[in-house]
Amino acid sequence: MGTTVFERQRPAASVIRHALADTAHSVFWRDDLPPDLLPDRPPLTGTHRADLVIVGAGYTGLWTALLASERDPGAKIVVVEAQRVGWAASGRNGGFCEASLTHGHENGMARWPKEMPTLDRLGLANLDAIEASEAQYGMDFHFERTGQFAPAIEPHQVEWLREWAAEGEEGVVFLDRAEAQASVHSPTYLAAVWEKNACGMLHPARLAAELARVCEERGVEIFERTRVTDLETPGPTGVSVVTEAGRVDAARAVLATNVFPSLIKRNRLMTVPVYDYVLMTEPLTDAQLASIGWGDRQGIGDMANQFHYYRISKDNRILFGGYDAIYHYGRKVRPEYENRPQTWETLANHFFTTFPQLEGLRFTHQWAGAIDTSTQFTAFFGTARDRRVAYAAGFTGLGVGSTRFAGDVMLDLLDGVSTERTELEMVRKRPLPFPPEPAAAMGINATRWSLDRADHNLGKRNLLLKTLDALGLGFDS
Repeated sequence: MGTTVFERQRPAASVIRHALADTAHSVFWRDDLPPDLLPDRPPLTGTHRADLVIVGAGYTGLWTALLASERDPGAKIVVVEAQRVGWAASGRNGGFCEASLTHGHENGMARWPKEMPTLDRLGLANLDAIEASEAQYGMDFHFERTGQFAPAIEPHQVEWLREWAAEGEEGVVFLDRAEAQASVHSPTYLAAVWEKNACGMLHPARLAAELARVCEERGVEIFERTRVTDLETPGPTGVSVVTEAGRVDAARAVLATNVFPSLIKRNRLMTVPVYDYVLMTEPLTDAQLASIGWGDRQGIGDMANQFHYYRISKDNRILFGGYDAIYHYGRKVRPEYENRPQTWETLANHFFTTFPQLEGLRFTHQWAGAIDTSTQFTAFFGTARDRRVAYAAGFTGLGVGSTRFAGDVMLDLLDGVSTERTELEMVRKRPLPFPPEPAAAMGINATRWSLDRADHNLGKRNLLLKTLDALGLGFDS
């Protein structure tokens, strides 16, 4: 087996110790919110009645509430959240808002090739709508339509980029080594593709907080610290969401619980939680910024199976995450899984291999969160309880943009209308479930090991990965 650039060009251990010495285990995006965007909403008590009740106040639930309030301005809409608005993945992610509804073009082509022109068009329209929503609703979530930059960091990846650029997608530009390093000054870059139109950067927690604020201005009620314990449909119509201290009786319900166990029993095996880890630096000085270039401020994701993603925030910090994707036996979401010092040390090593000129820079924040992974690596949709309940889950790390699309899909499904969205095979068909334990842990961890081996073997996929690809279960981290 060969080595990767991160093993060939390791920074000194003293650089890593210095960078991580005073790092807080805390989510930067939430710490960065002004107090007026973090109101303390009450828990739900007693019995409430609504036209639509939504479980979950992340992006999926909040976009659905906002879009529902536009479709029927007089509707009574209630959102219940077990923690705080944007507490989970919606407040912890990297802030990459992609047009893709299919976890990238390659994944979409492997599963729904005939639909990809439609999916690409709908995805770009969805991204345009998110960008326009700042002005439309008076929101500020630091949106920048930067595009995304994909560097090759190993020689075998250069040909992958050439093949990608040769497909002729609009806005996709191939950069050779000199051009790539002129754009972003990393000695690890051997070439790059810049996908200019299909991605924006935003402030994740501000998006969730601003969506909640606008929803409340439109009459939506949001209850925090309200854990749902049951979903009841005892009569011929309506649905009841039962909480620890009350209930909401409604005509219809939307389940936007994503990584957390579904209230629909048949969906319990449809997703698994995979933990992702992130570092955030202190703000860069003007001299440090000049040393790395990056004037176009693109989001960056490299070409490895175990890839890194990184971006610049509005105040010129660098977020650096990815690589390790950790599954814990039993499908549990637990706070202790968020603390993994060895992964943050690995990320810090890889950061200074990527940008050795930033030696001396410190990390201020380190955190983690669980990704709701499905076997098709993008969201699945459906209804239950005689079409009184709609759900979407399984975004697999690319939900920042597609959660808005999911809101429209679920509202279409509840309305029982046939639209371009609901006729998509991606929407109509359910993916395969994950197996129960212990098979799930064995399969996921064997796949992760195989992906690491591929990165150390010129990208060559072993028999397990080839079999998964043939079954439509191929995966990268």
